[in-house]
Amino acid sequence: MAHAPSWLTFGFVYLTAAVLAVPVVRALGMSAIIGYLAAGIAIGPWGLALVRDVQSTLEFAEFGVVLMLFLVGLELQPQRLWSLRRPILGLGGAQLLGCTALLAGAAWLLGQPWRVALVGALGLALSSTAMALQVLSERGQLRSGSGQAAFSILLFQDIAAIPILALLPLLGGVVGAAGSHPEAGHAMLQALKTVAVVGAVVLGGHWLLRPLLRWIAQSRTPEIFTAAALLLVVGMAMLMLALGLSMALGAFLAGVLLADSEFRQELESDIEPFKSLLLGLFFMAVGMSIDFGALWRAPLLMAALVLGFLALKAVVMYLLAWGAGITRQERPLFTLILAQGGEFAFVVFQTAATEQVLAPATASLLTGAVALSMLLSPLLLALLERRRLPHLDGAGAEQPLPEPPPQAPVLIAGFGRYGQIVARVLLAQGVPTTVLDHSVEMLEVARTFGYRVHYGDATRLALLRSAGAAQARVLVVAVDTPEQSLKIVQLARKHFPQLTIVARARNDTHWYQLRDLGVQHIERELFEASLGSARTVLQAMGLAEAEAQAVTARFRAHNLALIERMYPHHRNKEVVLAIAKQGRQQLVEQMAKERQERQETAP
Repeated sequence: MAHAPSWLTFGFVYLTAAVLAVPVVRALGMSAIIGYLAAGIAIGPWGLALVRDVQSTLEFAEFGVVLMLFLVGLELQPQRLWSLRRPILGLGGAQLLGCTALLAGAAWLLGQPWRVALVGALGLALSSTAMALQVLSERGQLRSGSGQAAFSILLFQDIAAIPILALLPLLGGVVGAAGSHPEAGHAMLQALKTVAVVGAVVLGGHWLLRPLLRWIAQSRTPEIFTAAALLLVVGMAMLMLALGLSMALGAFLAGVLLADSEFRQELESDIEPFKSLLLGLFFMAVGMSIDFGALWRAPLLMAALVLGFLALKAVVMYLLAWGAGITRQERPLFTLILAQGGEFAFVVFQTAATEQVLAPATASLLTGAVALSMLLSPLLLALLERRRLPHLDGAGAEQPLPEPPPQAPVLIAGFGRYGQIVARVLLAQGVPTTVLDHSVEMLEVARTFGYRVHYGDATRLALLRSAGAAQARVLVVAVDTPEQSLKIVQLARKHFPQLTIVARARNDTHWYQLRDLGVQHIERELFEASLGSARTVLQAMGLAEAEAQAVTARFRAHNLALIERMYPHHRNKEVVLAIAKQGRQQLVEQMAKERQERQETAP
C-alpha cells in the first residue's frame, strides 16, 4: 500500500483536529480560539504526538497573522490612520514602557541579572495581535473605543519590534566588551535603512500598486487576481523580513495604501479564507508549543511566572484604560486581551538565546510561559464573561473614532449602458449610489463622475456585504449575462431580504426566471426602446403623433398583461404558445375595431 505524502497526512491531522474541537467549544459558548488551542495540545508533542515539528508549523502559520494585519490595514484609510497617531504613540508607548519597567523591576528585585530582566520584560510586555484582534472581531468591538485603543497598542508593539530586535545583539556583546560596541554602528545603519524603505513603500506604493492591480484586473481572470493579492502580501512580508522588520507591519502598510482603492472589497474577499484557515493553524501551533515538560519540572515556578506577569501587565492595562476614558464595562475585556503574552515574544526569546543574552533553559521557560498565557487568556475571558461581562456590540463606546462614510442606499451591479443610465438619473436626483463591476474601465468612468466604486464579481457574497448590501435599500441588477443576474438575485434574496431588487431581463425566459426568484420589478431591456421605434415608424407612415402614442401605449399594456398571463404556465411551451396566439389575435381584433370606430367618427 502506498504511503500518503507528509503534507497530505499533516493536512488531514490538522483539519480533523479543528473540525472536531472547534464546533464542540463553540457549542459550549466559548471562543473558537480555545477550540484551536485545545486541538493543538491534543495533536502536539505532549498529546497524541501526531505532530512533532512545532516550530515549522508555527513559522508557516504565522502568515495568518500577516494576512490579518493586511485586512486590518484595508479597513483603515490613511486619514483614519492619521487620526490614530496619538493613541498609537501615547497609549502604545505608555503600555510598552510601563509594562517593561514594572516587569523588569520585579525580575531584578527577585535576583535576576539586569540583562535577563530587561530582555524578559521586553518579551513579556508584548501582546498577541492575532488573539486580541480575533476576540475583538468576534465581539464586534473593533470599532469601539476600547477596540481602537487596543489596536493602537498592538500596532505600536509591531513597530517596537524593530528596536527590540536591534537591541539584542548589543546586550549579547556586553559581556567582556569595553567602550563602544561594533554592533552600534550596524544598528544605526539598520535604523536608517528601515526608515528609507518604509518611506519608499508609503510614497511609491500609492503610485505603483493601483496601476499594477488595475493592469492585472484587466485580464478578467479571478484566480490571477487572487494570486496577485497573495503575492502582494508575501512580497511585502519578505521585504520587511529581509530588513529585520515585522512581516505583519509590512502587510499592514500595504493594506493601508490600498484602503481607499476600488479593489479593497475584492482583496478582502480573496484574502479572508486564507487568513481564517492560517489563523486557526497558528492557534493550533501555539497549543502544540506549550512546553508541559517545563511545567511539570517546575510547576510552581511556571505558575508564579505566568500569573505574575499577567497580574503586573493587567495592572498597567487597567490604569491605561482608566486614563484613556474607556468605559468601566469595557475595561476588563481591554485588560485581559492585552495582558497575555504575544507571538512575537517567541522570536525575541529565541533571538536572545542565540545572542547569548538568555540561557537556553531560561528562554524555554519564558516561551512556555507566554504560550501558557495565550491558552489561559481566552479561558479567563470566557469565565469572566459568564459572570459579569455583557456581550458588547460597540454601542457603549464613549469615544468612537471617525467612521467611514455611511453606505449608499442604492447598489448597482453592472455599469454597462443599462446601469449607467440608471445611475445618471439617481445622480441627478442626489441619491448616493455604489457601483459594482469587474471592468476596470467602467469603474474608472464611474469614479470620474463621483460614484462609489468597488471592483469585483457581484456574485460573491463577501463583495455584496462589504459594499453595504446589508444597509442598502435597493439593488439594481444590471449585469449582462442572465446567469450572473440570477446568482446575484439568489444571494440578495437569501442574505439581504430587506433589499428591493430592480432587475434587467434580457428576454422573456430571463424575465420568467427572475419572477420565479420573487423579483417583482423587472424591465425587459429592449422592450421600451422597441416601442419608441415602432411609434416613430407609425408617424413616418402618416399617423398623427397622438394616435401613434395611443397605439403603442395600447400595445404596451396588452403585452404586459399577456406576459403575466403566460407566467404561471411558462414551463409548458404548448400552453404558452396557445396563450400567445390567442393574445395576438385579440390584439389584432381590438385594434381593428378601434380603427373602424375612429374612421366612423371622423368628420
